[in-house]
Amino acid sequence: MTDHDLTYLPATEALRLFRSRELSPVELMQAVIARAEVVEPEINAFAEQTFEDALTQAKQAEIAYGAGGSPRTLEGLPIAAKEEQPIAGRISSEGSLALGEQVADVTHPAIERILGAGGIIHARTTTPEFCCAIFTQSRRWGITRNPWNLDYSPGGSSGGSAAALAAGTAVLATGSDIAGSIRLPAAATGTVGFKPPYGRVPGLPPFNLDHYCHDGPMARTVADCALLENVMAGPHPIDVASVRPKVLIPEQLGEVSGLRIGYAPNLGDWVVEPEIAANTRAAAEALRATGAIVEEIEVGLRVAEVRRAMFAHFGAIFGTYVAGIAATHRDLLTPYALAFARDTAIGPGDFYAGLELEGKIYAVLGALLERYDALLFPTTGVTALPAGEDFVEAELSIDGVALDHYLDSALTPVFNIASRCPVLNVPSGIGRHGVPTGLQIVGRTYDDATVFHIGAALERVRPWPLRPTGRA
Repeated sequence: MTDHDLTYLPATEALRLFRSRELSPVELMQAVIARAEVVEPEINAFAEQTFEDALTQAKQAEIAYGAGGSPRTLEGLPIAAKEEQPIAGRISSEGSLALGEQVADVTHPAIERILGAGGIIHARTTTPEFCCAIFTQSRRWGITRNPWNLDYSPGGSSGGSAAALAAGTAVLATGSDIAGSIRLPAAATGTVGFKPPYGRVPGLPPFNLDHYCHDGPMARTVADCALLENVMAGPHPIDVASVRPKVLIPEQLGEVSGLRIGYAPNLGDWVVEPEIAANTRAAAEALRATGAIVEEIEVGLRVAEVRRAMFAHFGAIFGTYVAGIAATHRDLLTPYALAFARDTAIGPGDFYAGLELEGKIYAVLGALLERYDALLFPTTGVTALPAGEDFVEAELSIDGVALDHYLDSALTPVFNIASRCPVLNVPSGIGRHGVPTGLQIVGRTYDDATVFHIGAALERVRPWPLRPTGRA
């Protein structure tokens, strides 16, 4: 097995080889670091690298797998953490020059659990400023590029984590999702990302109290994603919204015989590229071979209503946060962060009106989820966003149709509104420009296991490449 093969080794397989002593955590870490040194100058997925410390931890993990050792769940695995998730004593800038060299005094609960399980955080990954965009670039870190095609973005805001997985510079990664920030980059990079239901993975105040906010796992395989989710999940004393009891994804996945699954190539009136709709349909058709009952459905949601609900919510919480920083550090912020604060500004009564819209939107989904065990939809309407474009001056068009706002390209915010629904993104195929497309598997509220079963079944009958095709 070459070093390049090692860097794309599934985490579950790496752990098996560690336990059998056929592979050392040191060998895997060395391979990942060597890979990063080759590709990072062009991919730019890392906001921070701690390679020397990671090698020291890998040596300690090697001992844990020796005679008399007691390896933990993630012992020795190289894991990339989204910079937004703070680590005590380390810089926590959220990709902004305005936050300077701000040092965190607390570690995010999910990161705390990863470290406690023996995972080695060898790098922290790039985001857009304040994670307020669906691409990944900032004045602080520059442009992060998609390993499948360097002319395009890996999506955002967890774009650095997704790019690291696709580039072979991490075995697992963490993300967070407030409007699709796990699912969109997973779709763009051919990887797997899970938006847990609200409260499943604990967060930090005050955003843990925002039901749009979800921290979750990212990986290259469904089993790897489940492995990391099981470490991150569960109630935590710092987060009143974290739900009890802890729920584990089963190790044996893929049993879907008899499940009723509804699918649609569109949520309503979104503009969706034809190949994305075709890939969604092909993935749904493939599930029939697993014994699932798959039916095409009409959803009938309206993108303008979803945007109004989303912006009202952001304006009350997330947009207010960005606007507060802009009030004193305007010259240091990116144009897209300033535009986000402007676009999400709300007036009296707007937040309440947004809640009314949220209820109306979920009523449609809730009725469908009474009829079906899960639903399948495209993750985004556009295959790839050009790297470096922020859509402040330029508009985004899909198949010649100009969008009212570039966020209208995402079919993900619906499920931040329906925040208690678990959603797993898995690859659905390849689109234009050689960039992957993604599929959202949406479950009933707090029914996490079903979406993983469906994802594993699809992975079995329609496997996707674990590395970008045509690249070294």
